[in-house]
Amino acid sequence: MAAMACTSAASTALSTPRLAAVKPARSARPVHLTSAFHGQSVASVSQVAGFESSGVKYRSAGRRAVVVCKAADGQTVVIGLAADSGCGKSTFMRRLTSVFGGAASPPKGGNPDSNTLISDTTTVICLDDYHSLDRYGRKEKAVTALDPKANNFDLMYEQVKALKEGKSVEKPIYNHVTGLLDAPETIHPPKILVIEGLHPMFDERVRELLDFSIYLDISDDVKFAWKIQRDMAERGHSLESIKASIAARKPDFDAYIDPQKQYADVVIQVLPTQLIPDDNEGKVLRVRMVMKEGVPFFEPVYLFDEGSTISWIPCGRKLTCSYPGIKFFYGPDTYYGNEVSVLEMDGQFDKLDELIYVESHLSNISTKFYGEITQQMLKHADFPGSNNGTGLFQTICGLKIRSVYERILANQKNAATLQSAKA
Repeated sequence: MAAMACTSAASTALSTPRLAAVKPARSARPVHLTSAFHGQSVASVSQVAGFESSGVKYRSAGRRAVVVCKAADGQTVVIGLAADSGCGKSTFMRRLTSVFGGAASPPKGGNPDSNTLISDTTTVICLDDYHSLDRYGRKEKAVTALDPKANNFDLMYEQVKALKEGKSVEKPIYNHVTGLLDAPETIHPPKILVIEGLHPMFDERVRELLDFSIYLDISDDVKFAWKIQRDMAERGHSLESIKASIAARKPDFDAYIDPQKQYADVVIQVLPTQLIPDDNEGKVLRVRMVMKEGVPFFEPVYLFDEGSTISWIPCGRKLTCSYPGIKFFYGPDTYYGNEVSVLEMDGQFDKLDELIYVESHLSNISTKFYGEITQQMLKHADFPGSNNGTGLFQTICGLKIRSVYERILANQKNAATLQSAKA
């Protein structure tokens, strides 16, 4: 496919089985709207591929939009990652983009406060960019960023759909430093688009555009332990203020964020360990990867024997681990009425290079060569969770996403060959 020259590494978009026809890419056409927002002038909003994106108000930052990746004919594979704030989405994105090759970095030459990350193959969009209210607007209306009323799902749907179909968009930027909405930046369709944030599976229209979806499910006990460790030790917050902050977010989280996990193809659950009675520190974790059966182009990972129920304590001579040790579990289950396979790890590693022992007992892991999981884990040994199941399962999930992408690509090539033969 012929690619269009822009500022990042070349990408080639492709069609997915959920959309029948491949449409040629068209350039974005800017349309200027005028309005007032907290006394500030409003920046331009774009009209992309024939639809007008309205209702979003910006505080203009005076910065120019920037082309952040190369466009190409065809359609883009779309991955959705949902989680609450502070639950490891950024670390997961770094592991995922590493699997595809090349480190993810912000767009060059554009808004320094852009949330977009690009690599050779992927573009990662933060869905905070679709806030319809800035920090001050949310305060005035007494709503949190988790509330759907603070987000523009129409624009989110229009732009994800356009990118999937190979069309460029002018995406807003939510500035996490100032709390304002900055001028848009130009996004061209990459091979793989990852949309990450609070609401990738909330809106049914957006959900239908996803080719694969993941939900990071951090238990309340672990969230509380993590927040205490961070905010009390590093930021000097009181225990009472931490409890108040968590309590203020919980109703909206329970109402709008948590229910999305029922739609995810993979859920990574992070829970307190069962190896230490009454543990409340959250340092040793039990992590479960819940994998939905029957997802197109995806086969769940299994331990030893597919479909069996297995509890495994690895040999201490082959896998070094201090107290309380390591325990694995694998077996079938049901989750929100769906048949799933569950792989669980409780405990943590002492020596990452010995992870090859565990890797050799796992199947359907979609590696390109023996030891690829171990290599990826060693490569990012300084990332949070690299000594426990969060890092292991995020890495495996990244490999599975790569496999899903490659199988979609192969399927499209086969369909094109068959269509040519019929013509």
